[in-house]
Amino acid sequence: MIAHNDAGGLLTLDFVYWLMGAYFAALALRGTRDRSNPRRWGTAAFWGLIAVLMVAAEHLPVRAVGVCVVALAALAGFGALGKGAYAETDADYKQAEAQRLGNRLFWPALLIPTVTLVGALGLKHVRIGQTPLLDPANLTLIALALACVAGLIAACRLTRQTPWSGIEQSRRLVDAIGWAALLPLLLATLGSVFEAGGVGQAVAGVVRAVIPVDNAFAVVVAYAVGMALFTVIMGNAFAAFPVMTAGIALPLLVQQHGADAASLAAIGMLSGYCGTLLTPMAANYNLVPAALLELKDPYGVIRAQWPTGLLLLGCNVLLMYWIAFR
Repeated sequence: MIAHNDAGGLLTLDFVYWLMGAYFAALALRGTRDRSNPRRWGTAAFWGLIAVLMVAAEHLPVRAVGVCVVALAALAGFGALGKGAYAETDADYKQAEAQRLGNRLFWPALLIPTVTLVGALGLKHVRIGQTPLLDPANLTLIALALACVAGLIAACRLTRQTPWSGIEQSRRLVDAIGWAALLPLLLATLGSVFEAGGVGQAVAGVVRAVIPVDNAFAVVVAYAVGMALFTVIMGNAFAAFPVMTAGIALPLLVQQHGADAASLAAIGMLSGYCGTLLTPMAANYNLVPAALLELKDPYGVIRAQWPTGLLLLGCNVLLMYWIAFR
């Protein structure tokens, strides 16, 4: 489930996995102490298994990792996750703090993309002796992890709270979302499995049989719409991307028609996000907000945004053709 990368660098991708493992372990530990949650042991077991996989999956036997994955599916499938009580301040204190801090509340959130950008660009060539500070193969991911830590520290200083308060409040959100919080990771992994199984080549065969592949615009439409449709089915653009890109974009647009691969991939992902706006399969993006906002219509979010999704998809087709072949 988790494959670590041991490429050179003082901080490698292992740092990101350890950081995430520590977070999920904290969720599990706090969950065991929440007696108000009628399913506290199932909730704690679920996040505890995620923590184990994040930290130690590559050191465990393959069968042990498989057992953990099956256990996660069983815990989620049999409804073993629940909600408890969370330490929160009263409404008057929240109102007073909101007035005191004002727009400064956004600073920690804005710090995350800023530090990520600075880390990815500014620390790219920083070395300690002969060893890079950040693993060049995973520079952006490591910079993002550092940025999240910086954002947490900034938020704690700004609000005069402890890091544990941040974990507690995030636990409230994670418990509300439940197993769906893992959908992006799981679906992205499933997309890689599909590609390894030859689904991309099967898609390419269908496209070659249905549309005139000598027409670059027709292939662009097939790629953009295919990204959106496959995202609707899978619920995640990261799952659709390896299949549709390997099946249509690379062999038909890049190799046959000479399209620019970088711009094609970027707008292809954006087309996938258009599909995300249209599907209940993207539970963490569409159904969870409806549940958190206690909307009467569980599909109200989708009903409100599907016209925007289709409009953006149409614009993506034209943009992709213009940029990839200019």
